[in-house]
Amino acid sequence: MKNWRETESDRLDDLFDGVFSWLLEQFDPLTGGFYYARSSVLDDRFTPDIESTSQAINILRRHLLLHNMPQTMKEKMIAFYQMRQDPATGYFYDHDPKMKKDEVMVHRALYYSWNSLKRLGASPFYPLPVENQVAPDYTQSLSSYREKWDSIDLRNSWRGCDLLASSTVYFAQMDEVTQRKYVDAFTEYLAEKQNPETGLWGEGSLYVQISGTFKLHTFYRRYQISMPNQDRIYQTILKCLRTEEAVDMCYIRNPIDLLSYIEPNFLETELREISEITINNMKRLKQEDGAFSRELTTSPKAPNVAQVKQGESYPNMPEAVELGLGLKEGDMNATTQATLIRKQLHHLWQIKPKPIPTNFWEGEAEGKICEQKEV
Repeated sequence: MKNWRETESDRLDDLFDGVFSWLLEQFDPLTGGFYYARSSVLDDRFTPDIESTSQAINILRRHLLLHNMPQTMKEKMIAFYQMRQDPATGYFYDHDPKMKKDEVMVHRALYYSWNSLKRLGASPFYPLPVENQVAPDYTQSLSSYREKWDSIDLRNSWRGCDLLASSTVYFAQMDEVTQRKYVDAFTEYLAEKQNPETGLWGEGSLYVQISGTFKLHTFYRRYQISMPNQDRIYQTILKCLRTEEAVDMCYIRNPIDLLSYIEPNFLETELREISEITINNMKRLKQEDGAFSRELTTSPKAPNVAQVKQGESYPNMPEAVELGLGLKEGDMNATTQATLIRKQLHHLWQIKPKPIPTNFWEGEAEGKICEQKEV
């Protein structure tokens, strides 16, 4: 007889039926990149983008499919990133000119591209921004970095903490001694700003605050620093899961990723409750095309501005960078999060996930990788 962990694992895996056939259809053999959604593939106004391509790599990596990627596809994906690097600055840009105007997108593309190239066994063509001496002025000193952080509005924790966390992308390009000083300074800054009662940062609904805290946890995890007030974070997550509606896949993923990081001493009943709520919420976002959508009603056209929901506001939001048509369909952003939720839940359950049957690199996939679209 199965225990509850095995039962929930099976229920979770059932949600991944169709994911890999959907993922295959998102690949563009001409550019070596992946599209955001099915509507993006079918509309000539859209092209594969850096975030979607990097998220596809994460899906493949989490399901142990990256290591046996055909060399033809790997070379095309490497070229996809290298061709998007600006030789003058070292940044990586998508074709949409509005992307350059979104600070978070620029920082994410820099990190995604550098990391994805490394995972593909390659390197950028050109030096990165710090080496090029074109990084923002605020990176030049601790005092100017502090001014940058102080300027960030946290009325919407998710957006504000995303700006805070993404500003640290330049730390990785510093020498070890300088990096340590900046990491320590940011750690001290965050400790000052944390709410000791909830363990969270910023304002907004509990899900918005948890999502902001999740953004900051990426910094703590990257530099192997313990996030303060973890017991308060856990209790706030429990309250949120029990009382608020998860209308976005990020609201489902972010608590689970935080719990995987802090690893609280779960009561068995609490872990089961968390697992059941999470999988029930994921099921609501499963779409007919086989993938998952970011939001309940639609896949947002522009994920770069989807942090600020209807009825909420945040100053100086960038222009929307549309990646799809906003239909009720799966998208790469949500689907890569679903694969991470699966990984982290199994980590919390302390059981090894079963391989999801797929012949991704065989037959139809081989033809898809090698075909050329008409231009």
